[in-house]
Amino acid sequence: MRTTFDALIIGAGPAGSTAAILLALAGWSVALVEKQRFPRRKVCGECIAPSALPLFAALGIEQDLTLRAGPHLRRLALMRGSDRVVSDFPVAPDSDYYWGRAVGRETLDTLLADQAHKVGVQLLQPCAVLGLLGGPGAWRCDIRDLNTSATQTLRARVAIAAHGSWEALPSVPPQPRRPRRPSDLLAFKANFTGASLEEGLLPVLLFDGGYGGMVVAEGGVTTMAGCLRRDKLDVLRRENPGASAGECLEAMLRGQCSGVGETLNTASRQGAWIGAGPINPGIRLSSGDGLLRVGNAAGEAHPIIGEGISMAVQSAWLLCVQLLSVDTSPDRETVGEAWQRLVARRYAREWRLHFVPRIRLASAFAHASMHARSSALLLALAKRWPAFLPLGSRWAGKIRCAIDPAEVARLAQQRSDYEAL
Repeated sequence: MRTTFDALIIGAGPAGSTAAILLALAGWSVALVEKQRFPRRKVCGECIAPSALPLFAALGIEQDLTLRAGPHLRRLALMRGSDRVVSDFPVAPDSDYYWGRAVGRETLDTLLADQAHKVGVQLLQPCAVLGLLGGPGAWRCDIRDLNTSATQTLRARVAIAAHGSWEALPSVPPQPRRPRRPSDLLAFKANFTGASLEEGLLPVLLFDGGYGGMVVAEGGVTTMAGCLRRDKLDVLRRENPGASAGECLEAMLRGQCSGVGETLNTASRQGAWIGAGPINPGIRLSSGDGLLRVGNAAGEAHPIIGEGISMAVQSAWLLCVQLLSVDTSPDRETVGEAWQRLVARRYAREWRLHFVPRIRLASAFAHASMHARSSALLLALAKRWPAFLPLGSRWAGKIRCAIDPAEVARLAQQRSDYEAL
């Protein structure tokens, strides 16, 4: 088995698999290390903005994604208590992808990882990273196969962190465990069958101490996800003794939000609620360790704007454009620290340009949504100003892709040429 690569990528979620596919199609040797077994449930929203759909098409998973995704998301609703405001989503300029879709991470992650394997990526799954040493131009990564417990050492010139924000790599000095805070936001998710959510509608739920959303994904399954402050959860636990945290959230939303009650009136939950957290929105582009970061490893927005998947894929693409645009090949001696510093600076500039505004917007929206007075103002503004919600969707990046269409077309042609061989 090969152990020396041009690029080592840790994490096979949307960001990691996207980067692996792009680099492999450009002729790089790539190792993709993933600890979890796919398919796997994950506490994550399932919305894919129309701005990201052309990227999935270029990556080669459009057919399977289209067959499995839920209906086109044409309308957005804000719901709080018995109040609601509904608006149309703005139409994306790409005539093939006017509206977004929703698909479970169980499906999306598997499709992308399988595609990475098809284009020549060495997928190491399930494997845990035991240690990551060295630096740009000379990385050494020790991994353990979780099926056999066998260990091996991988070497690569470029290392990309694409792991989730809840886990730190062994290369990063351990940080003191942050004390539990009442303001911590914990994330929860559950799937329901038999729900009556209007086709094409994406409700955003506003409530004291948190926010959430519902969407119809593959197979007509309705997903409900939400973030809840720890102090609010403590109150709900006292009101619902013996119930799990997710069940407490569900009971509150059924009782307090008429839109949720109506949607889930005839529904049955599939399996248990899953949870994670606290969530950690913010920017983590660089920590001085020489790693290049994509997806949530680079930074994330509050999930209230539903941009996690789209930001992950676009960030991977932005990085790979920079990696591949420098006039050098990955097997030259110049692929060292100075070259990667240049790549990192260019990538960070593009990343901040496209994603910092979304992160700030999401933070403002999330904090306003969790308080009665400010969320009431949001609803009143949406009622008085019909353009408010469509404008917010535009600001959140729903219809604006960070990637030049020429780059997307070039990749699509590269993939077609590869498949024709």
